[in-house]
Amino acid sequence: MGPHFTLLCAALAGCLLPAEECVICDPSVVLALKSLEKDYLPGHLDAKHHKAMMQRVEKAVKDFQELSLNEDTYMGVVDEATLQKGSWSLLKDLKRITDSDVKGDLFVKELFWMLHLQKETFATYVARFQKEAYCPNKCGVMLQTLIWCKNCKKEVHACRKSYDCGAPERNVEVPQMEDMILDCELNWHQASEGLTDYSFYRVWGNNTETLVSKGKEPTLTKSMVGPEDAGSYRCELGSVNSSPATVINFRVTVLPKRVEEEKPSPNIVTPGEATTESSNTLQPLKPEKMLKGRLLGLLIWGSLALITGITFAIFCRRKVIDFIKSSLFGLGSGVAEQPQVPKEKATDSRHQ
Repeated sequence: MGPHFTLLCAALAGCLLPAEECVICDPSVVLALKSLEKDYLPGHLDAKHHKAMMQRVEKAVKDFQELSLNEDTYMGVVDEATLQKGSWSLLKDLKRITDSDVKGDLFVKELFWMLHLQKETFATYVARFQKEAYCPNKCGVMLQTLIWCKNCKKEVHACRKSYDCGAPERNVEVPQMEDMILDCELNWHQASEGLTDYSFYRVWGNNTETLVSKGKEPTLTKSMVGPEDAGSYRCELGSVNSSPATVINFRVTVLPKRVEEEKPSPNIVTPGEATTESSNTLQPLKPEKMLKGRLLGLLIWGSLALITGITFAIFCRRKVIDFIKSSLFGLGSGVAEQPQVPKEKATDSRHQ
């Protein structure tokens, strides 16, 4: 096991990512390596190999091969968030191996494969930091806390770019009697350290300027502007250093007052509308509209004819009923009205 184990340790040292020397700057990684030596190795690896194993692991973590400096992938520094992400990933895989209770050469192989994967993972984290989070300001001076991987020192780094962030001026147009808003905030201001106050100045033609406002608010608002408010303005964001973090120049132009168009009353017809309506009236009807009109007319005339027929039928029925009644009652009254013959005459006629 001796020669084979030595080769495995050498491979382990060579597989570690050079940039991963940053993870040793995290105290939790140091504690995990000590726990690996004192708590795990005694029951999972021959005692005669403990010392050599830990020396090689610690040396590999601390003295990695140098990474070539590249503006897009690695500049020898990381921020706190990237360090924490890489350390957490490494500790999670290390715990997975110790929880599996693997021993001997298999343990070394598992550790070797885990570090091989961590190499690619941490390289992704570092490249993403370099591209998105390392000195993200496109202008001005941003103060960013970074960790130097060589010595694990945490220092405030000044990301210096062009001071002028409104090259050459930001044009702002505002109508008269409306509000003017000058915005001095940039997307990286919230992430920067050591910033103080926003100061807005009115710049005059004789190279003098007047302080208009100063404070934590990144905007300057002026209500109901007039022609006298037109001109040049400048915004400065202060920092703990002697120089400002951001300088933005504005050129304000006051436009004529906005004219609101009066809308005519809905009951009033303007000449233009009358012309439009007349022109619409003179336009020939479409076949669909003509067909609908004819069907509607037929429906109306049909309804009238039906109503007339029903009324006539009711009238005729009443006439027939009245005729029958009058006939019946007339016959009965004729019988009743026949003259009565006096009894005496009736007797005489019988005697005769």
